[in-house]
Formats: sequence, structure tokens, C-alpha cells
Amino acid sequence: MLDPTVRPDRSLPDILREAAAHGIRLFQYRDKQATMKDAYAQAHALRQAATDVGALLIINDRCDLAMAVDADGVHLGQEDLPITYVRRLLGPGKIIGLSTHSAAQVREAVAEEPDYVGFGPIFSTSTKADHDPIVGLEGLRAARALTMLPMFAIGGITADSVGKIIAIGADGVAVISAILNAPDLGMAIRKFQQGLSTPDRQAL
Repeated sequence: MLDPTVRPDRSLPDILREAAAHGIRLFQYRDKQATMKDAYAQAHALRQAATDVGALLIINDRCDLAMAVDADGVHLGQEDLPITYVRRLLGPGKIIGLSTHSAAQVREAVAEEPDYVGFGPIFSTSTKADHDPIVGLEGLRAARALTMLPMFAIGGITADSVGKIIAIGADGVAVISAILNAPDLGMAIRKFQQGLSTPDRQAL
């Protein structure tokens, strides 16, 4: 994930390009604090950077922003618009992801048919202070058994834990601080890729 509050000293488009050079092809822009005008400018720059490197760009929460910059899709939270309406807004060709935090929410997601689900937080995370209760690896295992939808594990994931998460059955991981705050972005990505182990798995 690309969040300017985590790494305010670096340009997000530059981070996207560097990460893409190390094999990342799926990015999510997340900014809970920016004005709409500033978020649009940032998302527009990220859209161009993603296009330049052949990567996909997902916008967190904001369908209007995703439409404004012609992003590849949107990632929804539990309090955002229902997926049925978002499909009508964005059209059938866009990616729609949904955050889930419990078995009940995963079951509901199956009925709503997003393109993928995020599930967590697996571990405690400092990126989101008011996060939902930690589900742990066993929670992930139980959630994985409920759906064949692609599932991204979220929350407090490090290079040391990603292998266990993938072994349980997650299709990928969503990471912010463990990569953005790393002294060497490329080295951090390579460590995660080793844990992902198969080329079709992704860090988001």
C-alpha cells in the first residue's frame, strides 16, 4: 500500500516506480487525511506512474477518486458503499476488493462477489490505531476455508511471517510500513518475495 503519512519524505510515484522495478505489480493508494484536491493530484500522479510501468492501481475507499483518475479499481471497507452499487459506478471491468475482519464478514463477502477480499488484522499494526480485533493465523485459516475468492492477508505482516501466511492459503499480503519504512526498499521487497515463494502471489 502507498500511504504518504507513513513515508512523507518520499514521493509516492517514485516509490511505486522503484517497487515496480523489483517486481510489484499491484498497488493501493491510501490516504485518510488528504483533502479531495490533494488526493486527486496524488492519485493522478500515481495513475500515470502505474501506467508507465505496467502496474495496477487500486484506490482505497473512494469510488469517486477511482473514477476521476480511471484507476484499475477500488478497495472498500465495511462502512463503504455496497459492492452492487460500486459495480454500477465503476463498470464490470474494474477490480473491487473488500476488507473483512471476521468469519461472518467473509461469508457476507462471498454473496457480494468482490474480486478479492482482504482479511485481518492478522497481527497488531501501528498503521491503523483503531483496527479491528486481531484474528491471528488461526483466524486466517478459518476464513480461508470459507471462500475460494482471492484473499490478501492484512495487518502487521513482516517478511518473517509472510511464509506462514502463504502456507495457510492466502493468495497475497497487503503491506505498508514493513516495506515503506525499510532503509532499503528493494531489499525489503525481495525478502517478502522469498516468503511469497510463487510468482503468482503478490504483495499489495
